[in-house]
Amino acid sequence: MYNEPIFLNPVFQERIWGGNKLKSLFNYSIPNDRTGEAWVISAHENGPSQIINGQLAGKTLSEAWENHPALFNKPANSDEAYPLLVKILDAADDLSVQVHPNDQYAQEVEKEPYGKTECWYVLQAEEGAEIVFGHHAQSQKQLAEMAQAGEWDQLLRRVPVKAGDFIYVPSGTIHAIGAGIVILETQQSSDITYRVYDYDRTDDQGQMRELHLDSSIKVTTTPHQAPKVNQSVTKQGGLVSKKLIEEQYFTVYHWNLDGESSQIREADFVQLSVIEGEAELTTNNKTFAIKKGDHFIIPATIDQYKLTGHAELIVSHP
Repeated sequence: MYNEPIFLNPVFQERIWGGNKLKSLFNYSIPNDRTGEAWVISAHENGPSQIINGQLAGKTLSEAWENHPALFNKPANSDEAYPLLVKILDAADDLSVQVHPNDQYAQEVEKEPYGKTECWYVLQAEEGAEIVFGHHAQSQKQLAEMAQAGEWDQLLRRVPVKAGDFIYVPSGTIHAIGAGIVILETQQSSDITYRVYDYDRTDDQGQMRELHLDSSIKVTTTPHQAPKVNQSVTKQGGLVSKKLIEEQYFTVYHWNLDGESSQIREADFVQLSVIEGEAELTTNNKTFAIKKGDHFIIPATIDQYKLTGHAELIVSHP
């Protein structure tokens, strides 16, 4: 029986808006200074994480999901795709203004298993940094008219952010991460993005990136709806757990560990990302050192574990 945490290596993605903070903040060996994303817990075909410990070392998370379903309490005959994807994004420049479809649209139009509802925990934000979150159009018709007329300053809602902020982004929400922001994103395992606006930027070949205005207008929620987030805080030994969101696709927590805390796995499997500090994780009489930049899964074969040290983590499960 595989009774260890599943530790994973990130997969890096170059982006036109990327930078080098994934190296400076997390000491990752990034491919270049335009590295925008680290897919840190991923079974998606566009960037599956590789397992680095135990009997499955060298295998991808997607291979473990397919071939060892008991690790995730997945029925052996299920063809369900791995449900979640965790990323760290370094926005050295503004991301394109974009929107993602819901499950129904993704399945019917894109023939993909999941749409994309996501949420962000802000790890770092430069002074004055802001995000695009929603729009001011009152109808789909007005949204189309304002977009086609290029009235972006009047159309888009802008919100200042700082480190420690949490933003829940349901599918259908127009959004963009602004320059100078580093986030940890927990999302459905989907790579469907419809670009609404890209600031008329060009790539190295002088080409503007493709926009998807028709699809964007079809899937955008109008008028914009500010999602409600009910947060709560609990304490277990030396660990303060803040529930950031509990919704249809995922539950996400911020954990602040100062000392020792025993935990019971509360879902089929649990994803953990260390965003500050270092600690030890003990389970089945084995101890593993964990530090900032580590990402791992507590599989269904582990019922209880203990954390000792001083660290912050973002924790999620379906």
